[in-house]
Amino acid sequence: MGIRRLAVSTAVVAALTGTFGVPLAAGTASAAGGATTVREDFNGDGYQDVAVSAPAATVGGHAWAGYLTVTYGSANGLDTARTTVVTQDTAGVPGAAGDNAVFGYAMVPRDLDGDGLTDLAVTTREYRPEENVSGSVIVLWGRTTGISGQDAVRVGAPANAEVGTGITAGDFDGDGHVDLFMGNGDDYDYRSVLYGPFDRSGTPAREQDLMVFSTDNTLSSTAAGDFDGDGIEDLATFYVYENHAEGGKLWLGTEDGLSTVPQRLPSASATAVADFDRDGYADLATRVFPGGDTEMVDDPGTVKIYYGSPAGPSQTRTRTFTQESAGVPGASEKNDHFGARLSAGDANGDGYPDLAVGVPGEAIGSVAKAGATVLLKGGGAGLTGTGAQAFHQDTPDVPGVAEKNDVFGASLRLLDVTGDGKADLTVSAPGEDLGTVRNGGAVWLLRGAAAGLTASKSAAHNPVDLGTPVANAQYGWDLGGDNGPGVAIP
Repeated sequence: MGIRRLAVSTAVVAALTGTFGVPLAAGTASAAGGATTVREDFNGDGYQDVAVSAPAATVGGHAWAGYLTVTYGSANGLDTARTTVVTQDTAGVPGAAGDNAVFGYAMVPRDLDGDGLTDLAVTTREYRPEENVSGSVIVLWGRTTGISGQDAVRVGAPANAEVGTGITAGDFDGDGHVDLFMGNGDDYDYRSVLYGPFDRSGTPAREQDLMVFSTDNTLSSTAAGDFDGDGIEDLATFYVYENHAEGGKLWLGTEDGLSTVPQRLPSASATAVADFDRDGYADLATRVFPGGDTEMVDDPGTVKIYYGSPAGPSQTRTRTFTQESAGVPGASEKNDHFGARLSAGDANGDGYPDLAVGVPGEAIGSVAKAGATVLLKGGGAGLTGTGAQAFHQDTPDVPGVAEKNDVFGASLRLLDVTGDGKADLTVSAPGEDLGTVRNGGAVWLLRGAAAGLTASKSAAHNPVDLGTPVANAQYGWDLGGDNGPGVAIP
């Protein structure tokens, strides 16, 4: 049941995965520090909700048109009976389902208009020939009745623009409103910073053009967080060129917005941000490019933590984890890809954020690329391997069976779906076969508990359960707010 790319245009594949399997950044991590940073509650009922994309799905006869679902949290977990399905054919959503539109390839759940309800910014690769615009960002507004297409808008873009690349949310001027960093112009060297609040036409309060490229390279990932502890979120951007990593840049947030002169950072693939030791500085969790090689062929996977400081992510106070680290379950083996996706949240409710680590290439017994997840726990000294946990489809009480190329752990989020003060783990396996249908995909929920995550009362759902398009949908290719690098396709 291997994940494999469907026949799709070269442009779309490049946009999603990059030339050598390194995706252009869709935005990755954002945090202002602490254990709970952003509520993702689309209907305002107090429970966090989960957006799931199936960007490879065929909709209305159009291959790779894509759709997304929003499933609402409750005291009993994700309430799949209350799931909203949105495509570009949904009433009110701009545009129409089309070949290679890849609706939902990245999703940013944040309160863009400041009304207290989480909105969902959805990226597409649609092409609008009348203005020669490639890509779009469509905002679905949060409502007490839930997400729908009602009054949905495209964020405005000039003619000839490339829109949505690198989308990342943060409060970069400290005014309490969410801002969006993303491609939104026709000059490749620049990205736009759209400062909130956004009005219901999708227009930001103001806009800044930021020159983020100084050489011939591309963005591999991004991260936002208050790394220097001044109360304003900063932006980290990371770069690749062909098959080698090109380092990163830190753009400090100020009262006027992002600074225009960056500091240098090491390279990074996947990222997550949280204040793991609660010292008031956001910390940066990254997956390491082995030897600077972005192809990461046979890579077991390494996660490196850069702890925040008054100068930003520290280059001296760091911590590295592999599956050979003390307390970390498993063993470092070729193609495990430990750290392919990362997400931070407080799973055990002790006030310290923990780190969920995707290991989508993990073999379970003799079953190759079945996939797994690992939870590293936070504390006063930061993240540790002590008490780390691992879960996969052969873990007792986890629904399903570990099978070849499921790639369980390909996308994940730690969110308090049940509202008990402990983050639950939503994790996907976009390579899951559903009966005879290949790569339909599925999503699981593992609950947070005092000891960390637990498989007890875990649940799963998939497109068959929801009545949505199934064939090669790769449901769970991305979870809202994850948007990390795409998993290597077997």
